[in-house]
Amino acid sequence: MKFMKLGSRPDTFYTTEAVRSVSSEVSSDLIVQVKGSRYLLHKFPLLSKCLRLRRLCSEAPESKHPHIVQLPDFPGGTEAFELCAKFCYGITITLSAYNIVPARCAAEYLQMTEDAEKGNLVQKIEVFFNSCILNGWRDSIVTLQGTKSLPSWSEELGITSRCIETIASKVVAHPTKANLSHSCSRRGRDDISLCNGAESQRSMQLTKGWWAEDIAELGIDLYWRTMIAIKSRGKMPSSLIGEALRIYASRWLPKTSKGLNIDEKVNSDSGSDSDLVGNITSKHRLLLESITSLLPPEKGAVSSSFLLKLLKAANILNASTNSKMELVRRVGIQLEEAKVSDLLIPSISRTNGIIFDVDIVLSILEQFMLQGQSPPTSPPRAKDGFEKRRRSRSAENVDSEFQESRRSSSASHSSKLKVAKLVDGYLQEVARDVNLPLSKFIALAEAVPDFARLDHDDLYRAIDIYLKAHPDLNKSERKHLCRILDCKKLSVEACTHAAQNERLPLRVVVQVLFFEQTRATTSGGQVTNLPRNIKALLASNGDLKRPTSSLSTNLTGPAEDQWSMSGLKSPKSKISTLRMKLDEEDDLDDNFSRGIGKSSKVKALCSLPTRPKRMFSKLWSISRSASERN
Repeated sequence: MKFMKLGSRPDTFYTTEAVRSVSSEVSSDLIVQVKGSRYLLHKFPLLSKCLRLRRLCSEAPESKHPHIVQLPDFPGGTEAFELCAKFCYGITITLSAYNIVPARCAAEYLQMTEDAEKGNLVQKIEVFFNSCILNGWRDSIVTLQGTKSLPSWSEELGITSRCIETIASKVVAHPTKANLSHSCSRRGRDDISLCNGAESQRSMQLTKGWWAEDIAELGIDLYWRTMIAIKSRGKMPSSLIGEALRIYASRWLPKTSKGLNIDEKVNSDSGSDSDLVGNITSKHRLLLESITSLLPPEKGAVSSSFLLKLLKAANILNASTNSKMELVRRVGIQLEEAKVSDLLIPSISRTNGIIFDVDIVLSILEQFMLQGQSPPTSPPRAKDGFEKRRRSRSAENVDSEFQESRRSSSASHSSKLKVAKLVDGYLQEVARDVNLPLSKFIALAEAVPDFARLDHDDLYRAIDIYLKAHPDLNKSERKHLCRILDCKKLSVEACTHAAQNERLPLRVVVQVLFFEQTRATTSGGQVTNLPRNIKALLASNGDLKRPTSSLSTNLTGPAEDQWSMSGLKSPKSKISTLRMKLDEEDDLDDNFSRGIGKSSKVKALCSLPTRPKRMFSKLWSISRSASERN
């Protein structure tokens, strides 16, 4: 750190009964009161250098007693005044980045300018400030920090703006290398001393963003202005700006891992403690909103994990709606980079008892799907009605898939695949919440397009967890939940588990068995044991033997949420009997169908996904041919 010494006389100030005096053979003729402290001084050395004291004394009436001057609003307090007084007496004083701000403001207040005397304190401080302080990296930061104690004076004298411009110019000139790394602030290393002519011989290995940790010491108002000055120069990579914001946020924002609701804490506290917590919350809220406003617009400038941490903090601190929506938009742009743990944002509203904020995740998914969304594209029209009538169903399906892919071009195909896996993992976590409404669970599952899920194993696991955590769901609700599941996209292992899952609606189990029988017949394999509820339907006909099976728990996660096909035997399914029993059950389910005028067999067919009638007839033909061969 640089410093400057002025004066040569020894310090002769002393204290007697709470009064500061200067040792002299001449009795004092001036009493100065500064914020409750009293100084017994002499007119001649002070009035010759301080125009304000000269004017105040001239306005006072003549008296044999010492003049009393009141300075209640003196900037910098007693320390700054005593430094100026010692300069007037020629006593040695030391100026550095730590006291230059109050010294400069005090000298300006006392009007210690060239009009009073040549080589006065204001000029000497200005020379030291411009030639030494602003040339040093660490000195500039320390001086800028010192302006927060006298903000209005520092702004008026240009101290704040000059420090900010100097820091910004040094950062932009050397964005990845400089004479000092950020470790200098913690190891006490000095700048290159330009005033004394000494040069540092130590070379340091500097990392990118060497400046970020140093300016992280600034308060949010000064930090915001400094970052604006750096960004306005247009030469700083957005990744370095993002890293600097991450460092600052990790240093000053409260930890949000426990999801502490500060507002509730404020309401529960009382008196001064409540006011203190409220003030802290307001400061953190201002800090978060300022960081959000500084985020670079480029995608990837900051990580999704950092953005979601900011969003979590914004939720807890009850930040402004604009800040939350900006964070939601930014997360949606790069959602494919996020992790399930990052999306587990605590719910602030405890009225509904939901643990995690599902609504904000739905908003993020909506923003993700809105990226560069293009209008729907229609397939080429047929030239005449005859050709249009002859178009095959498969061709129409191709066209519909083509349209869906064009409508889904808002984000890359690979990113949608990643987000689909992310959503399914998130569903498995929130499904354990007993207060999570069925509508929100389904809305989350349907927020990603169907083509983004190459398989439905993870989605099935989430549905199974939800059914297990919500045993009170009625039959209609379970059917509505399972409509989002495509049995054709289940793996053999998932089909095996689903076929014996008594929590699933019977119709879903039948669909799984249909597809599994088709796959087994095509590949020459066997199908899975039937669950007890289906075997109960067939018990009256005596078609099935009692199978023995067990589910292993080889997967990760809670044991009750794991499933496997190991240990299962595969008896031949009696699909014809099952079909008749299922039709009988449909006749008893009129209260859930709400009077839809369809036969039970038609309703059973309609529940099958994509071309049910053709698939159903194909399955019966396969079953019949297989039985004939046996």
